[in-house]
Amino acid sequence: MVRRYAIKGRKRKKEENYDKEEIEQHIEEEETTKKVRTAAVALDEEKAEEVVHELSGIPIVPSDQNTKARVIFILEKASLEVAKVGKSYQLLNSDDHANFLRRNNRNPADYRPDIAHQAILAILDSPLNKSGRLQALYVRTEKGVLFEVKPHVRIPRTYKRFSGIMLQLLQKLSITAVGKREKLLRVIKNPVTQYLPINSRKIGFSYSSEKLVDMRDYVAAVNNDVNLVFVVGAMAHGKIDKEYADDFIAVSGYPLSAACCISRICGALEEKWKIL
Repeated sequence: MVRRYAIKGRKRKKEENYDKEEIEQHIEEEETTKKVRTAAVALDEEKAEEVVHELSGIPIVPSDQNTKARVIFILEKASLEVAKVGKSYQLLNSDDHANFLRRNNRNPADYRPDIAHQAILAILDSPLNKSGRLQALYVRTEKGVLFEVKPHVRIPRTYKRFSGIMLQLLQKLSITAVGKREKLLRVIKNPVTQYLPINSRKIGFSYSSEKLVDMRDYVAAVNNDVNLVFVVGAMAHGKIDKEYADDFIAVSGYPLSAACCISRICGALEEKWKIL
């Protein structure tokens, strides 16, 4: 009995040794195969580099999406402020919180979040955006809070739902898509200039500007390889700061709302790029 167990034990040890030898041999074969593949890839890369040097006179054409000029909109001084009214936090507006604003020595006429709502809808609903030419939309509030709106976001059409979205954004700093990890709206760090492309032309708009232009002629004179950045005020009164704007123009001899100004900009670009 004891001898039989001893024999079985020896057999097991021999089998284990055989298994180890097979595993080590298999690992060596895999390493050899990897070395051969790495050498083949390196050789292919060298050949590819030689071909590129031989065809140096033929430029590599990128995709159409990369060659197309893109547009960026910045809405400045948007009246989007949250305050505790009663027992809850609300987005302040001149209609619902006039008494609250007067008690706190504030002018109700300055609290117009509906201007930003209309301006955002004018940008996102335009054929310019739907054709893929809108690169980014940034909004900076009167208090200096900067947030980004993705071009494919569906902003609520009614003001009540829009104010709820803005309230959630300013409190939680981001809004994520349902069932996804993508942030559709998110608060980002200032200044906005760090997010702008290098080859961009920043254009500010104000009725007070002495440079009155026809928007169609203005955009037609700009090269297609330049990214245009349009800075529009989203407030009821006043004008935007031209600290980072390369040009400061007016598109009408009459004061226009932010949404109307944006419609003129989008219409001129759509005509230039044949977007129907």
